[in-house]
Amino acid sequence: MWFCQPSGWQLFPERNPPTFFVAVLTDINSERHYCACFTFWEAVESPQVPRKEEASSLVQPAQLFAPKSLVLVSRLDHAEVFRNSLGLIYTIYVDGLSVSLENVIGNLLTCTIPITGGAQRTISLGAGDRQVIQTPINDSLPVSSCSVALLFRQLGITNVLFLFCAALTEHKILFLSSSYQRLTDACRALLALMFPLKYSFTYVPILPAQLLEVLSTPTPFIIGVHSIFQSETQELLDVVIADLDGGTVNVPECVHISLLPEPLLQQTREALSMVLDPELEVADLAFPPSTISASSLKMQDKEIRAVFLRLFAQLLQGYRWCLHIIRIHPEPVIRFHKAAFLGQRGLTEDDFLTKVLEGMAFAGFVTERGAPYRPIDLFDELVAYEVKRMKADEGNKQKILRHIKELAEKLYKNENPYPAVTMHKVQKPTEGCHLRLHQKPFPHLDEGTVQWIIDQATAKLQTAPPAVKAEKKCMVPSGPPIAAILERNGNALANSARRLEVVRNCISYVFENKMLEAKKLFPAVLRAMKGRAARHCLTQELHLHVQQNRAVLDHQQFDFVIRMMNCCLQDCTAMDEHGIAAALLPLVTAFCRKLSPGITQFAYSCVQEHVVWTNIQFWEAMFYCDVQNHIRALYLDTALAIPAQLPAQLRTRGCTPILGDPCGSVHAASPIPSPCPRRARRSRRRPSRRWRSRRSSCGCGPP
Repeated sequence: MWFCQPSGWQLFPERNPPTFFVAVLTDINSERHYCACFTFWEAVESPQVPRKEEASSLVQPAQLFAPKSLVLVSRLDHAEVFRNSLGLIYTIYVDGLSVSLENVIGNLLTCTIPITGGAQRTISLGAGDRQVIQTPINDSLPVSSCSVALLFRQLGITNVLFLFCAALTEHKILFLSSSYQRLTDACRALLALMFPLKYSFTYVPILPAQLLEVLSTPTPFIIGVHSIFQSETQELLDVVIADLDGGTVNVPECVHISLLPEPLLQQTREALSMVLDPELEVADLAFPPSTISASSLKMQDKEIRAVFLRLFAQLLQGYRWCLHIIRIHPEPVIRFHKAAFLGQRGLTEDDFLTKVLEGMAFAGFVTERGAPYRPIDLFDELVAYEVKRMKADEGNKQKILRHIKELAEKLYKNENPYPAVTMHKVQKPTEGCHLRLHQKPFPHLDEGTVQWIIDQATAKLQTAPPAVKAEKKCMVPSGPPIAAILERNGNALANSARRLEVVRNCISYVFENKMLEAKKLFPAVLRAMKGRAARHCLTQELHLHVQQNRAVLDHQQFDFVIRMMNCCLQDCTAMDEHGIAAALLPLVTAFCRKLSPGITQFAYSCVQEHVVWTNIQFWEAMFYCDVQNHIRALYLDTALAIPAQLPAQLRTRGCTPILGDPCGSVHAASPIPSPCPRRARRSRRRPSRRWRSRRSSCGCGPP
């Protein structure tokens, strides 16, 4: 009842024209229900006692009008069909058409909606109408119609980017407008921009007046409120308020919104300007073209979404190389190695991406898209095949715009598989019919007749063959790995081969006891340790000098090795952004020296002061990495393993070994790394008792 009249049920002194909006309700299972409300006004008798001079006059029309709502609740979001259907019911009532309302409503409740996959169906409610229902080709892509383009027209590029970043970093967002439908469209547009992430917090596009106290909740939300309650939102100190009517976004002083990292932020602004304001590119030309082709509102909507789709592809490129399989049975569990992803991208200090990866939306993204065998969509293809193209197109606005238009065409085709046949034929009411003085009240419906129509349609559906949705599953392409060498600022910077050679030579001199030559190269080695490639080179070279899990050094050798290890670890944050600590962990327990008979000092006693060792998440990642290595050794015999060779549980449940090696980050990247021969041979034999007990203790047994 509250959602039908969000501003409250009240009488009006005059009859208003009918209104329509769609509210969104969420049930306990997080399933959304779309509540279409068509409201008109009926005359009611005035409660005031008429005066004597009025009593003798002619019959007076009613002076007060009460709202009455026709409500249609559906799990499917077909706003235009809802509007046409409820409008047709109102037309039959207000114009007195010779059509049974019970038949129309019964046909509406029993019409068959086509399953997703680009299907379409023409329906009629029995009043001479014709409506075409189309479903998107891929239901994983959101349907936005024109809502995204309208949001940018109302707020502008800068304000929408603020809201976009606020939503991704889990801030509270409140929309204000005097139009309920605009509130719904704005909230829907913001969710469409977040694709492929899905918003998982409170989502109420139209909040009734009786529930305004929900705005004080401590959890993030996206909520819409009518602007007549704007005064009641002034005391909200931690809510980002967007006024759709005024085109402003107010960010409280106590709220800090992390923005996109550069240069992505500037690139996104420029791309949006090319789409929304094409005249800007030719504004300074001495001889500008006579005509500039502007996209329609629906196509502009898809072009804007294409810009954000490219943005997410750039933000999350290589994410599949940082997935961890940590359990297969009874249910596959996939974990994202955040530290390796940020470290290899050089973004460990970026506040925005760190918050995004820690958020609920990205956790759902990993759960939903981490599976390697599933249906793929446009985002999967973009991350897998278009990253290199986007990198090559940087700086070339024409190529960027061409790519945006190509993606927009695909988005439009997904939403409108048959654009030429979406013609609706629905009778509308006579103009000005709501102003009639003596309009009869809406009649009571015969529930028995409606139920009989529903039962007849249900009986026919039971004999019809069930509609089956064909899912085309395949192995999800991994795409190119994360760039091998990235510095903290995110710019690619290759360490020279000479620096890496200096590191190798210095380590060789140390283990050959050529200390004089090692001392000469040591300052250069310390300077080279600023680069990630040099640190990885150091861990690789040290691994070569460990035999049988032990390497006993003399005092000078030990001191050199400890100094180099400390130099490697000093730049590691608590997240171990480059995987250096993970690679050094087995080395600090291998290198040692004899202090005196019976007393041995290991390297770990000299590198304990670094912050990375105090982080519980680092040790969790190390444990999961070890578990995954054992799983790979069990199920992967060769580097050329194909999906058919994987166990049935992985193929059917959608789980596969990790793509790449984010733990150590020192091996050559490959889609399916090959295990060591010793583990491969063991995987072909029955696991030993000791190995079986270890697997069962960590919950990672075979299917």
